[in-house]
Amino acid sequence: MIRLRPMTLADLPAVMVLEEELFAPDTWTPSMYRDELARTATRHYLVADDDGAVVGYAGLIAYDDEAHVATIGVTRARQGQGVGALMLDALLAEADRRRSPVVLLEVRADNQLAQELYRRRGFAEIGRRRGYYQPSGADAVVMERKRPAGATDAGERTGA
Repeated sequence: MIRLRPMTLADLPAVMVLEEELFAPDTWTPSMYRDELARTATRHYLVADDDGAVVGYAGLIAYDDEAHVATIGVTRARQGQGVGALMLDALLAEADRRRSPVVLLEVRADNQLAQELYRRRGFAEIGRRRGYYQPSGADAVVMERKRPAGATDAGERTGA
């Protein structure tokens, strides 16, 4: 059973394996993750844990005026099983808890499955960034979700 929990430094070796599997050659480095995890006031990183195995991870950057989905990754063996949706829902709940009026993200232009997931969660394309992903030079689609009217501030996190 999948359990979402906060990402820790101890998770970095497993996260880096998934980074390489999913995002090479455009991977983040361990030092980038260490820096992100140290910024607790504006960051919210989690992992999807399946009986001790990290099968996915996700991160949110949240400022007063906007939030950004920094990353979402699910091992290919578990894609299509709702793990990514579970993590995205948890990030969006955290953005709502922090009263972020808008959530932004970039997604590879060739990743139609992820774009569809984001659309189902209320995101709309607002632009493109040519050559955004480096070193591959792949384009990014920029998507935005405005905070739903009547969103609660109860502080609950989906799946956490």
